[in-house]
Amino acid sequence: MQLGVLFSGGKDSTLALHLAAEKEEVVCLITILSKNKESFMFHTPNIDITALQAEALGLPQITKTTEGEKEKELSDLEDAIAEAARKFQIEGIVTGAVESAYQAERVQRICNRLGLWCFNPLWKHDQKALLEELLKKQFKVIISGVFAYPLDEKWLGKQIDTQLIDRLADLQQKYGLSPSGEGGEIETTVLDAPLFKKKIDVLDYSIEAKGNSGVFRIKQARLVSK
Repeated sequence: MQLGVLFSGGKDSTLALHLAAEKEEVVCLITILSKNKESFMFHTPNIDITALQAEALGLPQITKTTEGEKEKELSDLEDAIAEAARKFQIEGIVTGAVESAYQAERVQRICNRLGLWCFNPLWKHDQKALLEELLKKQFKVIISGVFAYPLDEKWLGKQIDTQLIDRLADLQQKYGLSPSGEGGEIETTVLDAPLFKKKIDVLDYSIEAKGNSGVFRIKQARLVSK
């Protein structure tokens, strides 16, 4: 079965891509560029880096810009998925949804209208276990956004490793924080993964943070040999 992946460049959509590729053929990426940083549907920090990630994966990418208005952004997503179906004859869509019923239900409705299968390989998995799976598969993932107490700018740009996973698990116990960022607490950017033919080297960045909210913004990056 030929699949398209809803791809944000974060850990969940990238891990979902890898798991889908173990069973089926992934033929394209579908990325929505939202102008709304508070979008209910779409990841925004470093979304432009998906172009480099697509090149690293050797996959064509369909991108569509949306104003990010609640519900209206879904028609833009549907247009992008329909375009992928026309161009690449995809039979299904892969998402990185873990806990968000809001996102999963809406993508499922779009797939139903377009006659496509919807595959959510991470759905309801243990969040700490998913982070550990990233390390097992040798993903290189950095935190590109924090949006909840007690997270602050010290977390930004940190690579996910065993110690960081343990810290997140501890915060889950103390504050109810979602270790995988399913409540919008954390955003991530993948710099390397098993299917990447090259890895991303960050050349320049800025940190914009205030209190318990901040973004690690990649200003310049390139692909380098692994």
